[in-house]
Amino acid sequence: MHLTETLSSDRRSILKGLAAAAVASLASPAMAAEGLPPQPIGPAAAIATDNAYWAAVKGLYAVTPDIVNLENGFWGIMAEPVRREFIRQSDMVNFQNSYYARQRAGADFDAVRAKVAQAVGAAPEEIALTRGATEALQLLISGYNRLKPGDSVLYADLDYDSMQYAMNALKGRRGVDVVKFDIPEPATRQGVLDAYARALEANPKTRLLLLTHVSHRTGLVMPVAEIARMARAKGIDTILDAAHSWGQMEFSVGELGVDFVGFNLHKWIGAPVGVGFLYIKKDRLADIDRDMGDEDFLETDIRSRVHTGTANFATVLAVPAAVALHQQIGASAKQARLRYLRDYWVSRVRGFRDIEILTPDEPGSYGALTSFRLTGKTSKADNDATVAKLRDGYKILTVRRAGVARGQCIRVTPALYTDESDLDRFVEALAVITGTKAG
Repeated sequence: MHLTETLSSDRRSILKGLAAAAVASLASPAMAAEGLPPQPIGPAAAIATDNAYWAAVKGLYAVTPDIVNLENGFWGIMAEPVRREFIRQSDMVNFQNSYYARQRAGADFDAVRAKVAQAVGAAPEEIALTRGATEALQLLISGYNRLKPGDSVLYADLDYDSMQYAMNALKGRRGVDVVKFDIPEPATRQGVLDAYARALEANPKTRLLLLTHVSHRTGLVMPVAEIARMARAKGIDTILDAAHSWGQMEFSVGELGVDFVGFNLHKWIGAPVGVGFLYIKKDRLADIDRDMGDEDFLETDIRSRVHTGTANFATVLAVPAAVALHQQIGASAKQARLRYLRDYWVSRVRGFRDIEILTPDEPGSYGALTSFRLTGKTSKADNDATVAKLRDGYKILTVRRAGVARGQCIRVTPALYTDESDLDRFVEALAVITGTKAG
């Protein structure tokens, strides 16, 4: 066979494969991870320590060996089955190009939307896909139209920076007063409830509350349903930042008791970077304005509340594979494993010299994320130096977090691919850094 014939044959094979991928562009994988053993039977606490099972889960991730990554709060890397699906969909979209976008993308996106809605416990007409939780929450905050001049809006120091900015912008946009308060430290569940009760009582003109389910600064898990109920009793609506919660904690959106929520899909669900969604309870849609007067969808369609232009098709199309893997492992098992990993290192360092753990051990008040600071080390420079020492001296990645009222701190976030040996290395490093053990 001549070279030109060989190339032509190869090209035909490639095109056939891409055409087949196009035909099955959203074919649901039978399981997100073939070969993953069945989940062990027993209580969540026992499953969390089944090292054989979690070693198999770890095998789903291709992770650099150059560093122990304990900064998994930024985003969740794709497991290999999801990454392969993302590449497959990228090839398909590139092959079909605008033909796919014009002829099939709408139906496929609707199918993704339906899968996400089912997984989170919502109706499809209650969610709209976005490029992440930040975009979702900015749309909810800026679009909330029940405010009038003289009203107040309220948020806490542990809320996410971009969401604080969006709340601050309501002063110029809606003519409201913006009030910020601090979560007490050390935090307890009752202390958090009392802090919100005091803030609501002290600001009787409040009409909108920003609430974060899991703080990106300290990992503190807020008692969302109780706080939202407290606010509702005073005629106050709540917009919830659930960027860090769905995927590492087990819940459905209805259990939160909040009508407006922003979610991420590229953190703890493990979809490709650049996808999330917003939730608006069905009977509350009119209280959020259309995005920039969108006319692509009816005003009664939640998708008119999002207008971001052309999406990354493959990113969205890979979401079902990520959701399937999440469901295959199970939300309760993921939650238990991540809490176990967190407890594993925290329990070993609490007695170290000059170390302050900002996240309480109280059941229900923490998940995977936990922050610490060295006593008296509250500045940016102090915490950057510790992060650098862990990274450069011990090959362990963490991240500094600012914005906590009593000073900056360092966040530690394990993932499903983290194991005890990674955390032993981290504990040993902290023992030397704190002077608890000679270096």
